Amino acid sequence: MTGQDAVAALMARMTLAEKIGQLNLLPAGQGLITGASHPTPLADRLDQGQVGAIFGTKSLSSARAMQERALAGSRLGIPLFFAEDVIHGHRTVFPLNLALACSWDMELIRQTSAHAAAEASAEGLHQTYAPMIDVSRDPRWGRVAEGPGEDPLLASRIAAAAVRGFQGDGLGKDGHLAACLKHFVAYGAPQSGRDYDNVSLANEDLLSVYLPPFAAGVRAGAASVMVSFNAVNRLPMHTNAPLIEGWLRGQTGFEGLVVADYTGVQELVAHGLGPAAVVVARALHAGVDMDMVGEDYLRELPALARDGLDAPEAGLQIAASQIVSLIDRACHRVLTLKQRLGLLDDPFRGMQGTGAPTTQAGRDLARRAAARSAVLLKNDGTLPLDRGRRIALIGPFGADRANMLGTWSVSGRAEDVVPLDAAITEVSGQAPGAAWGANIVEEDWLLRRLNVHGVTVTQDPRPEAELLAEALATAESADVIVAAIGEAKEHAGESSSRLSPDIPAPQQRLIAALAAVQKPLVVVVFAGRPLALGQIAEQADALLYAWHGGVAGPQGVADLLYGIANPSGRLAVTLPAHPGEVPLSHADDTTGRPFPGRFAKFLTGWLDLPDDAPRFPFGFGLGYSPVTYRAPELSHTAARADQRVELRVKLRNTGRFVATETVQLYASDPVARVTRPARWLLDFQQVELAPGESRTVLFTVAADDFAYPIAPGLDRAEWLRDPGLVQLHVGPNSRDTESVELTWLD
Repeated sequence: MTGQDAVAALMARMTLAEKIGQLNLLPAGQGLITGASHPTPLADRLDQGQVGAIFGTKSLSSARAMQERALAGSRLGIPLFFAEDVIHGHRTVFPLNLALACSWDMELIRQTSAHAAAEASAEGLHQTYAPMIDVSRDPRWGRVAEGPGEDPLLASRIAAAAVRGFQGDGLGKDGHLAACLKHFVAYGAPQSGRDYDNVSLANEDLLSVYLPPFAAGVRAGAASVMVSFNAVNRLPMHTNAPLIEGWLRGQTGFEGLVVADYTGVQELVAHGLGPAAVVVARALHAGVDMDMVGEDYLRELPALARDGLDAPEAGLQIAASQIVSLIDRACHRVLTLKQRLGLLDDPFRGMQGTGAPTTQAGRDLARRAAARSAVLLKNDGTLPLDRGRRIALIGPFGADRANMLGTWSVSGRAEDVVPLDAAITEVSGQAPGAAWGANIVEEDWLLRRLNVHGVTVTQDPRPEAELLAEALATAESADVIVAAIGEAKEHAGESSSRLSPDIPAPQQRLIAALAAVQKPLVVVVFAGRPLALGQIAEQADALLYAWHGGVAGPQGVADLLYGIANPSGRLAVTLPAHPGEVPLSHADDTTGRPFPGRFAKFLTGWLDLPDDAPRFPFGFGLGYSPVTYRAPELSHTAARADQRVELRVKLRNTGRFVATETVQLYASDPVARVTRPARWLLDFQQVELAPGESRTVLFTVAADDFAYPIAPGLDRAEWLRDPGLVQLHVGPNSRDTESVELTWLD
């Protein structure tokens, strides 16, 4: 019997109540009290066969206990599946997703996802609410930390790599998880940077910026999708049938499971879409298969299946038979996922307590990922450091553990983190067995408690002037100053929007004071979002953006500081010069009045921000060896639409270190039917160059690469391409490129 036949046979034996129970997705937080005289609400639901899946289990034993109870309470022995937010690692916490995006290394992202899946599945988990692939161009939004950055092409490749890592070569095998693409869709484009805020977008923006990563994830085989809290063009996503059943299922061919976000169905009432019965009917009709936490499906669907719904005030009329059909549709999708996971054959698949990868393998991967994800923004020759130089490690994150894990590290442990002070000592020790702290000035990691918005890092009770004086005295006695600054992990992530995404003022004053010491100053920024660095970019002699790097984040930083690893990270987001100029991206549209190079009232910049203020563009990052680019060459300067055109560019590593270069190809369409981005990312390749090595990188360009949507409606979108002149720009980032022109003849 095929999988679909098995699902159909099972459904033929199920009652309506049993089918509705499969649509109920509950948290494990209430736990189980087996044999208690007053069972928990979750236990009651399991005993009655009213739960389809559980999320948030914290151990293999609790997952087994819940599965046993669910099977005992199910007349037909239908198992649960277990899910968790395995966002950037499980027990082994890797760098934030945004940090990993800065690696531009898809194999690394696949490997970290695969390792996380192996760890999580060994604890009885079957699904992860990841990858989070919300394109975002506004660092005020805290959840930018969880996402792939600002570019749809980079996000699309990350989506595919993560899905391949989580799901491996089959969902029914131990060591793999069902991926869940989230948050569908445009959750990363809130109008004010506030989490959960609604979005108004042209259909063209949806199709060209926010939907492509989901299409890529579906093509890679993602088993499930989670809808987002926000409304898109005034229609909340939990009822957005045109996008869920229309675009997602109808246009990409997605056949998997769609789940609600936490109380997302229940919150439709607050969105103003009607009482509980109405919003349940709307959500189910729109294609939301499982209701998370709120239990509105469980409460409302029995009556709706019996009586139907006639709600003229909501413009909704659905017959009882249609409700029953929609319940069957959703239940079939739930059971199909369970069948794909192998749970209908073996409800305890993956719960044998074996198969977890080694801890050391995870730490080694995490350390390499941290080094690959950090972005070197500035270096006047201070780095890499000589191991014999005395280091003054100063700043609130010099000995920190907890913040290194970053947001959404639900299974991580702060005690697993090797902090920066220990990591530097480990790397810079003069000989095996050298005393820890041998090359770091003093034992008190000064200012580590200096105000980080009063969260997590405890504020030192002494006056700031006293702390600064102590720090300066320490700095004077050192050869090099390493300042570890940034933001606390609670200041990036869900419900963590910031009006002013910049370095906290006390830390800015600290860096200004340290710069005045006239010693080489290395600034390391640990953060969860792109922060405006202001004068710090000018005051530092070397500047490393290390993000929240996970359990081995500080070790990766130490490897970079001492040249054990070579910097190769490239920004997946634009770093603003000032927090007030967000949102922004490399792919902003052209305007009719570009800045003419001198002050004018019609400039597109800001009256109170110099045009030469330090900014770090999308794709930017330095290494320890300079790489030179020859002028790009085209195989044809004019081509027919059915021809492929090759672009070649020759690189050379002119330094003494190995260089990992991310060669980036951008495109412009100067004459089109609508305003288009000034440039957009068309392709990229990573190459490794030995000292003195030259290599030619080849890109292939097609006419369809320049197609763009005209969309009066999502169901009536037309992708067009205009003949004529286009421009191709190649270089190490989105700003510093050389260009060639190509003409499409038809």
